Amino acid sequence: MHKTEKIKNGNLKKTKSSTKNILMFLFITILLATSMISSTLPVFATTTDKPETESPAPDSDDQNSDPDTTDSESDETAIPQFDSIADAALLMEASTGEVLYEKASNEALPPASITKVMTLLLTFEALERGDISLDDEVYISEEAWLVEGSEMFLLVDTKVPLSEIITGISVVSANDGCIAVAEHISGSQDAFVQLMNKRAQELGMTNTSFQNPHGLPADGHRMSAKDIATLARELIVNHPKILEIESMTELKYNDILQYNRNPLLGVYPGADGLKTGWTEEAGYCLVGTAERNDMRLISVVLKTKDEKERLNASRELLDYGYQNYEIKEVISKGASMGDMDVKNGKELSVPLKTDNSVSLVIHKDKISDIQTQLILDEEIITAPVTKDSKVGRLDVKLDDKVLASTEVSTVEEVEKAGFFEILWRGIANFFKSLFNASTEE
Repeated sequence: MHKTEKIKNGNLKKTKSSTKNILMFLFITILLATSMISSTLPVFATTTDKPETESPAPDSDDQNSDPDTTDSESDETAIPQFDSIADAALLMEASTGEVLYEKASNEALPPASITKVMTLLLTFEALERGDISLDDEVYISEEAWLVEGSEMFLLVDTKVPLSEIITGISVVSANDGCIAVAEHISGSQDAFVQLMNKRAQELGMTNTSFQNPHGLPADGHRMSAKDIATLARELIVNHPKILEIESMTELKYNDILQYNRNPLLGVYPGADGLKTGWTEEAGYCLVGTAERNDMRLISVVLKTKDEKERLNASRELLDYGYQNYEIKEVISKGASMGDMDVKNGKELSVPLKTDNSVSLVIHKDKISDIQTQLILDEEIITAPVTKDSKVGRLDVKLDDKVLASTEVSTVEEVEKAGFFEILWRGIANFFKSLFNASTEE
């Protein structure tokens, strides 16, 4: 009897041992299976499956913008227009180059002394390169001394500091100064004019052709209002010191006192430039600029009939700009863009941010209609994730038109999870998917 009990106990132990081995085998098999499944199933932090999202801009009051609004409807809503009294006109916001108003803006017309904006630009660019210096003594040739029109009364066969000549060109529109500078930089007027036309092509001034550095009448010497605004913007944005000179109201040289001819100075709030022009063929012209409420505008009027009309046309353009438009920061740099799912990371998601701010020049009645749309390159990012990884972009839209964009990147890094952590998540996701499938049935 005792021997029989020993045999039974032995068999029982063998049975238990076999059962343990079978359970262990099944467990390992499940682990291996779920491990294989986890390698093909992403690890979700959320149930989001839309890589694109669209919403009103952060400061927008309109939460129910109608995407089906037609262009014709939006055109009828606001943005009044007018017919400038100038033959050709254009209004531009300086920081963006956005054109706010234009009339016959591509028509090539005689620009008169507005030509000198290019002469000044080339001078400042030569200074920036170190080719010349403000202290340079510029020789005054007989050709410079004999030139007609406005002048600063430079004396032939003398040498004058370049800084003084720049002031003379800017304040009293000195034709003699333009020739002196052209000869100083390029050796001759003809060589300098070639440089002027080359630079115009580089700036995309397709309706411009220069024949001299000062703007006196010459066959084929033409500029368009749009080209003038483009040129003025290049000078103002890259060489803002010019405005300190252009805003001077008078100049005394060789004991001769002359006054700045710009009618906007001291009359229009914020005006500090830029260049007048007049000849019989060109009429009265002006490229003006003013800064108010952190917004700089550039106005161009060509071929007005007299000084009064030139001033009124310029004021009309600037008033229109400041009364109807403003610069609006619609997206700030580093703004939160929510989270993005991370596969196989120690963290299940990573926060996103905008890389740059986005500012727009926009009609005041349209600010509430601005929309933003987040577009991700991929729905999920796989660990490891480095900080500042580019993952998509944020578009700023108005009336279904993309106005500007900024890249979107990760705020922080996410390390890759360990093997067992990934394995455990795989098991959890596997059973979760089975449960979800069963509940759906």
